[in-house]
Amino acid sequence: PGVETTTGPLGQGFANAVGMALAGRLTRARFGQTHGAAESSGLGDHFVYGIMGDGDMMEGVAGEAASLAGHLGLGNLIFVYDSNQITIDGSTDLSFSEDTAAIFRARGWHVSDSVDGQDVQGLRRALEDARSETTRPSLIVLETVIGRGSPNVAGQSKAHGAKLGAEEVALTKQAMGWLEEPTFWVPDEVQAYCAERVREKQADRVAADARLQAWRTADPESAASWDAIRNGKFPEDLGTRLAQGRRGIQDATRNHSKAVLTELAEIVPQLIGGSADLAGSAAPPMLAGRGIVGPGAEKGEDPFLGRNIHFGVREHAMGAVSNGIALDGTFIPYCGTFLIFSDYMRPSIRLAALMKLRAFFVFTHDSFFVGEDGPTHQPVEQVDSLDAMPGLTVFRPADGVETAMAYGWGLQHAQGPIALSLSRQGLPALDRPEGFELKDILRGAYRVRDTADSPDVILLASGSEVALCLETADSLAKGGVEAQVVSMPSLELFDAQSESEQLKLIPDDGTPVVAVEAGCGERFRRYVGRRGLIHGLKRFGESAPYKDLATRFGFTPEALSRSVQEHLERSRSSQS
Repeated sequence: PGVETTTGPLGQGFANAVGMALAGRLTRARFGQTHGAAESSGLGDHFVYGIMGDGDMMEGVAGEAASLAGHLGLGNLIFVYDSNQITIDGSTDLSFSEDTAAIFRARGWHVSDSVDGQDVQGLRRALEDARSETTRPSLIVLETVIGRGSPNVAGQSKAHGAKLGAEEVALTKQAMGWLEEPTFWVPDEVQAYCAERVREKQADRVAADARLQAWRTADPESAASWDAIRNGKFPEDLGTRLAQGRRGIQDATRNHSKAVLTELAEIVPQLIGGSADLAGSAAPPMLAGRGIVGPGAEKGEDPFLGRNIHFGVREHAMGAVSNGIALDGTFIPYCGTFLIFSDYMRPSIRLAALMKLRAFFVFTHDSFFVGEDGPTHQPVEQVDSLDAMPGLTVFRPADGVETAMAYGWGLQHAQGPIALSLSRQGLPALDRPEGFELKDILRGAYRVRDTADSPDVILLASGSEVALCLETADSLAKGGVEAQVVSMPSLELFDAQSESEQLKLIPDDGTPVVAVEAGCGERFRRYVGRRGLIHGLKRFGESAPYKDLATRFGFTPEALSRSVQEHLERSRSSQS
């Protein structure tokens, strides 16, 4: 009992339910088998019920999720569609005239349509039919009247969101033969029915606990695995272990992410996920040898034993379904696509942050360095907008070590979702200074290039621009300008540090700070100040090889050196 999810915008709850049902099937495939017990554990045998309205039915995310649920054959998912044919603006005739039952049948659903909302026995029969359907999700189309019983409001849009008012409430009670006083009244027969249902459910719980204990006794190995997964505890040195394998390797951070996820698959059996038709671009990748969820499973394999989910080109549903998996509490979902398409997922990401869900959103191709795909596929404002979202921790790692530590931190310490912003292009492995410790990364920012004395300028960057800043610092040094370089993979983690810790890296002593980002970069404004320089992109990109774009947009060591020197000259002039 309780609130399973905050549904937010219409359609989100529907897609969450698809994720919950999928998690149930995944659980049953792993832990619901007999394995020598007198009966199964019962784990994952539950149904997921939902109620949706006309507004939910119109939303694109519901259509995406319904398509996926039908494809996966989620026979444990049952939705009752409250078809009252009214929205805020009026009758659904204004905007919605499709044959919903036919559409859901075409999507692979079992459908009971035209069930009278006042026919209790008809609804009971429809629910029983749905529960007997094991290979298809079920939709029950319940024909209802909004505001039923209200003489002046029934069947009208004003019943949708407005109060009836004291006078109309009195008229409604009269029309329904209901006591007008007391204001809140529960008939004796209703109280008796509810009390009996509580007793029945308590007995069901006792039986379920006994069944689970019998399973534990018969199959202690599976029971131990179940407990470990539900506890969600990980080795304290997880991040360090992951990072060791990434040291000194030059590669795109999307490929580092692929390697880390592959290693995590061995350590974290509850890690499960996939991409929106971009696994080949490691956005994120398929986990080799981990099986496919659904019809893509190997012949003879349980279709829910796999760990790779093909979400298809359904970014919005992918995010919301992943939230549903996280809400179930057994598995840790990851999902992803190109960063530019995170805009298709924003409501799902926002709700994950609001609910503090443990989920990973893995975004690749994170800047104009995408190249020839052009401005439609080159993110500019996306990292800034994600960083502005409360409760979402964004990591934009500069190399494999930072990528590994981001995953490690997300599993060990995160109290909410993680978004990773990863490069398409290859990046050098950072050569960190003496005294560096891996835990420095988890402070959100750390120095990757120091100066013997006080610096003339501090270069601040994340991701692919950290290496650019290091090259630029070497170039500036030849001209007598000493630059420190700070890598800031996570602004959220840095902001969580004490003021004294922050000032060690970005002092408030007048030292010029230049932030560099192959995107908007305004997220760094609070560190550089009003008069500081953000060397970013104030326009959309173009279609060209990424090295040509770097030259055009001023993201070469030579161009950045000139930009920094000009900024320093302006700073000196303003102070004189």
